Amino acid sequence: MDNKIRKASVLIIIVAALGYFVDIYDLVLFGVVKTESLEQIMPGATAAARSDMGKFLFNMQMLGMLIGGVLWGVLGDKKGRLKVLFGSILLYSAANIVNAFITTIPAYTVVRIIAGIGLAGELGAGITLVSEMMPKEKRGYGTMIIVTFGALGAVVASLVGAKGEAIGSLISSVTGSPIANWQVAYIVGGVMGLALLLLRIGTIESGMFTGIRSESKIAKGDIRILLFNSQNLKKYLRCIFVGIPIWYVIGLLVMNSENEFAPFLGVEGVKNGKAVMYAYIGLSVGDLISGLLSQLLRSRRKVVMLYLLLTLILIFVFLFFSHDISLQGYYILCLLLGTASGYWAIFVTIAAEQFGTNIRSTAANTIPNFVRGSVNIITGLFGMLTAFAVPKDVNALLVGLLFITLAFYSIVKLKETFSKDLDYVEDHHEL
Repeated sequence: MDNKIRKASVLIIIVAALGYFVDIYDLVLFGVVKTESLEQIMPGATAAARSDMGKFLFNMQMLGMLIGGVLWGVLGDKKGRLKVLFGSILLYSAANIVNAFITTIPAYTVVRIIAGIGLAGELGAGITLVSEMMPKEKRGYGTMIIVTFGALGAVVASLVGAKGEAIGSLISSVTGSPIANWQVAYIVGGVMGLALLLLRIGTIESGMFTGIRSESKIAKGDIRILLFNSQNLKKYLRCIFVGIPIWYVIGLLVMNSENEFAPFLGVEGVKNGKAVMYAYIGLSVGDLISGLLSQLLRSRRKVVMLYLLLTLILIFVFLFFSHDISLQGYYILCLLLGTASGYWAIFVTIAAEQFGTNIRSTAANTIPNFVRGSVNIITGLFGMLTAFAVPKDVNALLVGLLFITLAFYSIVKLKETFSKDLDYVEDHHEL
């Protein structure tokens, strides 16, 4: 690797890590500030009505992410990874700032969809760039840094969302207008993202993509390569299944702490924002350890298997052995659950390494976003079993067992990709 490529790789890792930091900040932020924002926008509504609206807006954000995953993925394979990286950062940053000044539910809905579309592109583009630019034996370090640092964005979102008064006072003194805490949180996210665009200078495009960009005979970003080739479709679905347990832990167990699991376990005073913060600290630690283990063992698959086993053990402890624990004990459990399921770095690396250069961006962008979108399936199954009067702990365990089993089966079936040469294209002649 020559000096220019080495410096460019370091810069891309920095940009992608900071971009993912803001990405996770915004992804988690809505859950932290939705109650406060809806109290201001829906002043006469009941708590139940605001809760339902919060769920609707979250689903709209997830819809945007599913749309964006496909859109940015295809653009990344057709137009370049670098354009997607900065384009997605620009879109979700602008949406964040606009979100601070909306006053109606229709406007809130539109902005969350747009923000979701923007949020869908950054991680896949960053992971694809790093995977293609770093030496094949060391690219795991690059993706580890991106995801480990990025996960800390959730911690900052929780802190700013809960204690942004000082920043709000500063903004109010400049503008002369009062500004709410939730508005401060959105403005901070938008400004952080826009500041990242200054780092565009000095970044270069992936050499692997540049090598095929002018080849008209190679189908680039054609999603049919994934869906209508039986081998690719199997790999694609297995990659998705591998990541779902992470969002089972975060999207079901942790994000429903305040109204579902803490009351069930007899723990008082739990706040969703703080539970999410602890879980994401754990995810950051878990991603760091899983990335290092992957390099040490020279295997992605072994690490994922180990983490799935740890996740299952922690789920048992959380659901069946945590009744009447202290408030701090509950938060520590959230941290441990996050650590045990902290293999997101390995998961997204596997997704990028499974497919050829002409479809890699599409796979790396859509797979994580389909996993994020799976939270609706997870919570839907949980709600269905609840309707059949299944006890909450048994209900949550059954849902978890289903997705952990699918993940374990999938990782066993996927081929090891550590140090795999990624400079190849997928055959598209079957299309």
